[in-house]
Amino acid sequence: MHFDLANILVFLVMGGVIVFATLALGKLIRPAVEGRAKLEIYECGEHPIHGAWFNFNPRFYIVALIFLIFDVEVAFTYPVGVVYRRWVAEGAGAVAFFEIFLFVAILMLGLAYVWKRGDLEWIRPFVKAEEPQKGPKT
Repeated sequence: MHFDLANILVFLVMGGVIVFATLALGKLIRPAVEGRAKLEIYECGEHPIHGAWFNFNPRFYIVALIFLIFDVEVAFTYPVGVVYRRWVAEGAGAVAFFEIFLFVAILMLGLAYVWKRGDLEWIRPFVKAEEPQKGPKT
């Protein structure tokens, strides 16, 4: 048992040595060119027209996160699909079907929530905030 743990320790140490060795070798070999051009923003070899900091639409992140959620769903359901026939042969097919159905149902509930909230719409309608009603001052 200690020998197995020693293998892991050697693996981790060698991984660290390789990482630091390649970084040190790169520091020694690469040219140290400093100047104004080196500090510019790189845009495919073109000189930048304006600054690199601008407002990025957060909808890109929302769509990417929703995609990742359903991508993970496929990744988790694939192994169940692979072994489902064996589970049916062992008499656990109904349990496996219920588990995967429950998993997909929870994700579909999340999809319905995101859809209802309007996060799947790329162009959202502008909703004007309600102004407080003006009444007699007391």
